[in-house]
Order: sequence, then C-alpha cells, then structure tokens
Amino acid sequence: MEMIKSAEAVPGKNSDDCKTLEYSFKDKEMDLGIATITNRFPEEGYCINLICKELIYVLEGNGKLVFEDKTVSFTKGDAILIDKNEKYYYDTEYCVISMSCTPAWSPDQHKLVK
Repeated sequence: MEMIKSAEAVPGKNSDDCKTLEYSFKDKEMDLGIATITNRFPEEGYCINLICKELIYVLEGNGKLVFEDKTVSFTKGDAILIDKNEKYYYDTEYCVISMSCTPAWSPDQHKLVK
C-alpha cells in the first residue's frame, strides 16, 4: 500500500490555462493527475499520447473534448476514455479533471501536434 497526501502532490502546468497536480507513485503501470483547465488546451492543434490510454473523470465544470472526427460534451460526473494515438483538445472555460493513465504518463510520450 502506498499513499500520497494532497500536500505532497507536485504542482505543475502544461500552459497558463492548464495547471496540474501530479500524484506520482513511481509506478510504471499507472498514475494519477488532477488538471484545472481554464481555456482551450492546447492553445492550437491537438494533444496526443503515443503510448498511454487516459481515463478522465470530470470533477468540476464542463466543456467539450474535440477529436479529429467527433466532439463530445462533458460535465461534472462524466468519464471519458481516450485511447493512445487519439488527437484531441479541450474547449472549456473551466473544468477540473482527474486523469489516470496506463501505462503511466510521461512527458516524452505526450506530444502537441497540428
């Protein structure tokens, strides 16, 4: 058993509009992060995870998740599974999401693309 207290979560940011808290268990199979998104993210183009699947749970707010071939609206309490290699961006004024990735997320496998 391992536990990370909220005061031990590592703050970060992907942009001025996407602030994160990382709960890193140093487990290569899964991870947990919380993101507060306050505008379109990324500002242009798409995000893509080359290796991991990402499970999103919406804690607060609402918005849209835009993929190359579809758009899904989300609100508090919704869950979304993003498969590896799917291009997407967030279109929101405000949301807080929980993200769990398998295998664990790493910056080198996450790309911003046009």
